[in-house]
Amino acid sequence: MSRVMKQHDYTISFCDKCAFETSSVFRFLTRDETDRLNFEKDFRRYKRGDILYHEGNRISGFYCINSGIIKVFKTGVDGKEQIIRFARRGEIIAYRSVLSNEPACTSAKVIEDCQVCFIPSELLIQFVKTNPAFAFEVVRLTCHELAEANAYITDIAQKTVRERVAEVLLQLVKDFGLDDQKYLRITLTREELANIVGTATESVIRLLSEFKSDRLIELKCIRISHWIFIVGFMLSMGSLAMGMQPYVMFLTLISSGFIASLASEVAKIIYYRKGA
Repeated sequence: MSRVMKQHDYTISFCDKCAFETSSVFRFLTRDETDRLNFEKDFRRYKRGDILYHEGNRISGFYCINSGIIKVFKTGVDGKEQIIRFARRGEIIAYRSVLSNEPACTSAKVIEDCQVCFIPSELLIQFVKTNPAFAFEVVRLTCHELAEANAYITDIAQKTVRERVAEVLLQLVKDFGLDDQKYLRITLTREELANIVGTATESVIRLLSEFKSDRLIELKCIRISHWIFIVGFMLSMGSLAMGMQPYVMFLTLISSGFIASLASEVAKIIYYRKGA
C-alpha cells in the first residue's frame, strides 16, 4: 500500500517497505501499527549541510533514514565536534531522547543528500508500551550503541592515534564500501575524520600522508596529477615520433610536469574541503 503526500513543492510517494526490511526496527510492527506509521510519519528531504536537530533542543519525534548519510555528533565546550556515528538507510536517530523525555543529547547534520521519515514521539512511546517484540528490539539497539561507545572509550585510552586512524578507515570501508575506482563511498573532510578519531586535524593530515607514503592508501589528488603527467609523457613521445624537434618533446615534458604539480596542489585544496 502506498500513498502520496505534497510537501515542500515535492510530490512524494510513501512506501511501507521499510517496515519489512530485515535491518529495520519496524519489521516487528503489526500490520495495523505499520498502517498507522505510514499515515502519521512525515516524509522529508534534506540537502548536504542541513541540520535536522541541535543538541540541547527539545524534539517532538525521531528520524528513520530512507536514503543518504547523516552525521550524529556532540559539541564540546570549545566548540569542537565529536562525531558519534554516521546514520544510514534503515537506521533511526534521536529515539533515545524521545524515550527519556529529555533534550536531544546530540546534533544531526546531513553529509549526503537524504530522505528521512520524521515519526512523532507518541507513536514510539505507544509501540514500545504495546508491542513487546518492538520494545525488545529498541532495547537491543540501545545496548548495541552503548557497546560501541564503550569500545570507543577503550580505544581512546589504549590505542595510539595511528592505530585509531587506521581502525576508523577500515571501519569506514566496512560500513560504506568502495566505489569502482576503489575510493570510499563516503566523503569526509580531514577535520571530520579527526573528530571521529578524537585527535587534532594536523595529526590526521600527517598520518594520511604517512599511509600514502607507505602505499597503504591513495588520495584522489595524487591520482589526478599522475594521469596528467602520463598524458604529457605520451604527447611528448608522440611529438618525437612525428619527427618534431627534440626541444618540443622536452618542453612538453616540462610543461606536463608543471601542470601536474599545479593540478595536485589545486586538487589538494578542493579535496581537502570535500574530504577525499
